Amino acid sequence: MGRSKKLKIKERKKQLYVTESMGPFDMAKTFQRKKTAICCIGAICLLVALCGRLFFLMVVRGEHYTEMATALQQRERSIKAARGLILDAKGTVIASNRTVCTVSVIHSQITDAESVIDMLVKELKLSEDTVRKKVEKVSSREKILSNVSKEIGDRIRAYNLDGVKVDEDYKRYYPCNNLASKVLGFTGADNQGIIGLEVQYDSVLMGTDGMILTMADAGGLELEEMAEQRIEPIAGNTLCLTLDANIQSYAQQIAYKALEAKQANYVSIIVMNPQNGEILAMVNAPEFDLNDPYTLLAEYEEEGTETQILLNKMWRNQSINDTYEPGSTFKIVTAAAGIEEGVVTPESNFSCPGFKIVEDRRIRCHKTTGHGAETFVQATMNSCNPVFIETGLRLGVDAWYDYLGKLGILSRTGVDLPGEAGTIIHKQENVGQVELATMAFGQSFQITPLQLLRAASAVINGGTLVTPHFAKSVTDADGNIIQTYTYPESDGAISESTSETMKEILELVVSEGTGAKGGIEGYSIGGKTATSQKLPRSARKYIASYIGFAPADDPQVIAIAIVDEPQGTYYGGSVAAPLIRELYENILPYLGIEKEIIDTPDDIE
Repeated sequence: MGRSKKLKIKERKKQLYVTESMGPFDMAKTFQRKKTAICCIGAICLLVALCGRLFFLMVVRGEHYTEMATALQQRERSIKAARGLILDAKGTVIASNRTVCTVSVIHSQITDAESVIDMLVKELKLSEDTVRKKVEKVSSREKILSNVSKEIGDRIRAYNLDGVKVDEDYKRYYPCNNLASKVLGFTGADNQGIIGLEVQYDSVLMGTDGMILTMADAGGLELEEMAEQRIEPIAGNTLCLTLDANIQSYAQQIAYKALEAKQANYVSIIVMNPQNGEILAMVNAPEFDLNDPYTLLAEYEEEGTETQILLNKMWRNQSINDTYEPGSTFKIVTAAAGIEEGVVTPESNFSCPGFKIVEDRRIRCHKTTGHGAETFVQATMNSCNPVFIETGLRLGVDAWYDYLGKLGILSRTGVDLPGEAGTIIHKQENVGQVELATMAFGQSFQITPLQLLRAASAVINGGTLVTPHFAKSVTDADGNIIQTYTYPESDGAISESTSETMKEILELVVSEGTGAKGGIEGYSIGGKTATSQKLPRSARKYIASYIGFAPADDPQVIAIAIVDEPQGTYYGGSVAAPLIRELYENILPYLGIEKEIIDTPDDIE
């Protein structure tokens, strides 16, 4: 046995001896001391834990519990802020607000539930079951119905029934009903924008909601002696547009007449200032009622299709959301590129036999017997496909795509509306002679009407690619301008000389060519027609379109009309050109564009 082990045994025996030698009284005292020590340690630990918990509740979570206590004593009711106005170019209000009411009940304050139920059923025209469930529901506040007219809200308030609350609110209101519906858009129940400019400029138009605070006791009853506290709402700012309600109204009337006369799917008309991109009107008929946007128009009803799908279709803005094959109106781009590159001149001579063979394809002209000998100017006036095929082939793929880029065809316009579609076109490396030939006269690719209008604007304004837009400025409640919008422009799409040449050629298209029905006596008008065949070609469905601008020598306004699937006559020169002529007869004097005075000798009557 080791020495250390012997020492341990000796120490243990010593301890046993001491214990055995202690009497009962001494042992009790020892146990009492130990018990007291344990109790003291436990008390100290408990005190430390309690202090820690108090610190956590009072300091770390103090703000949270203060808010909870306040919430038990306060009732909050929000006050919606008035949404900002939308004004047209002349300052006319085209989107405003109407006062409506939100009817609610507070369960703990109701003293006569049956009277409350009977009154709400009567005034709000709701089922008794619906109202009863909400009135009898145990909650701090239960909303019965929102967007109640102020007249009904005042009647409900006059009953003076305990537990019934009527708060005034705002609902978006459109004075012109369906005017520019697919441009303006509308708001939802929470007053936030859903589509169009309402959602694009939601942050500008949406104000800051206010609050009504009332004090309540532990039972949830409001304390009558405590005055309500109000945090007033702040109204949204006013959005000022380039859109002119008068021009929009003229264009919309014309579109609806064509829609009915030609039994078309839709008619779109866009009116723009080609110098700066300000959009004066954008019609997509049939338009829907902005004050009742969830009711389907008869034109969009379709059995077996979900309502929401049909609503989305009704709300679509065909001018920017949909693409189409532009057809011969796109010859404006081909002609400008050809003249700019020098592959053709106005005097260049061609011969049209009624078709042109490209590789293994025989591509025909709309005049199957051919136009015979003609200059490039005459070919444009005649809208001759073979001549424009030849122009495209002379340009070549690389130069062709270069001009498509310069004139904005390969990119979105950047218009300040949501959901703009992009170009659908062959990849440059996949384009052969046949693809280039068909694209040269406006087939085998798709763009939006607004893309084409922007490209045509660059051709006639001296070569500046503008950004089409609606928003002009933002003002506060006092009418002070707090923001003015600017938009990017790029110069040099084509030269000034090419632009001047194109304006002269396009004026001849209207005065002597296929666009004759777009002309107005006393005005110089330039333009181009198109009759494009939809896919599949076998369906024999067409889109008639026309672009016209005035005055031809110094364009201040440009417009495009598109008629989708017109019944009967479907040529652009016969169907679409007269729409822009009628529009211009109304709006050119309105815009201050005077008729030209032609001087004649005194002896000629």
